[in-house]
Amino acid sequence: MNTRRDFVRSTASAGWMIVAPQAVRGSQANSAVTFGVIGTGGRGTYDTGIVVKDTRARVTALCDLFDDRLDQAATRLKIEKPTIYKDYQKLLGDPSIDAVLIATPPFLHPEQFEAAVDARKHIYCEKPMGVDVQGCRRVMAAARRADPRKDIAVGFQQRYGPVYLEAYKRLQDGQIGELATARASWISNDPFTRRPYDDPKIEKLRNWFCYRDYSGDFIVEQDCHNLDVLHWFLGGLPLRAVGWGGRKVRTSMEILDHLSLTFEFPNNILVNFEANQLTPRGYSSVGEMFTGTKGTLATSRVQMVHYKGVNDSETIKSPRDITIDAIEDFISRILSGKVENVGVRSAESTMIAILGRTAIYSGKETSWKELG
Repeated sequence: MNTRRDFVRSTASAGWMIVAPQAVRGSQANSAVTFGVIGTGGRGTYDTGIVVKDTRARVTALCDLFDDRLDQAATRLKIEKPTIYKDYQKLLGDPSIDAVLIATPPFLHPEQFEAAVDARKHIYCEKPMGVDVQGCRRVMAAARRADPRKDIAVGFQQRYGPVYLEAYKRLQDGQIGELATARASWISNDPFTRRPYDDPKIEKLRNWFCYRDYSGDFIVEQDCHNLDVLHWFLGGLPLRAVGWGGRKVRTSMEILDHLSLTFEFPNNILVNFEANQLTPRGYSSVGEMFTGTKGTLATSRVQMVHYKGVNDSETIKSPRDITIDAIEDFISRILSGKVENVGVRSAESTMIAILGRTAIYSGKETSWKELG
């Protein structure tokens, strides 16, 4: 990634492709989409549970390095006689599998995403798209050469949530006037418990979240959700970032537990972003706010609030977890043939998090040229 302009230009390659459903699936359009799951930890099991409940899909294969993860997923989800793999390449080589769900530690995403593209599978990959610049570039290159008949989705669920779609429509329609500024936050408790293992290599892999080179730090692993929304609603990438962060409570991990950033987006839009994973349970603030000359839109996974004036606001609640919307839409696109490829766009959103992380680590204002 050499310049911000390169990022923006590359987005054009991530558009919609409409082809015959039979070409997309290679079988009857009304038959169930067969899924293989790579990574059966907590997130992988949760996502797979949504697939299992969808009558249009069948989970036929599970892959993980650890037997307890495989047993837990198969038992909890009541999957009948799935094919079990320890090697994800062998799962990808199974011609009976139409789609793969990748929910492994983030440092593995570029390698496994690329392999899934080369295997010509439909792909639902959990965010982020990598933990460093090189990994994101690898994802972009793979996404650009992907089979245009295959759907490529990423777990940035907000893009599919009804309340977010409604808020974006109102923003585009000018219902809050000219956008002046924005802010976002992910303030919550620590979601991870570190557990002991005798083998140091196993310990690091099972506790991947604790390590910078495996998780990308929590701004990349978790906060990329907020940054993807900013990427979407503000219509592009930031120019630069400056920020600070540290560890005050979670001192046993390599990663930060709190941070604060300011991004400058085009048109002199300044965005404050704050996040921590040290707030005691009972309070959280997760979402975004977009302020214009005529009003404000506040977005989150649970609701959208449109502030129109004094004592004048409208609240629309999200009817369910928006992850369900994202995965159901993924299955629908496979069956309809109206596929999308969001690999490049999603890697760009991940890179916003890396830009912010670099600014924090360096203690200096950082632009794209500093990332090389």
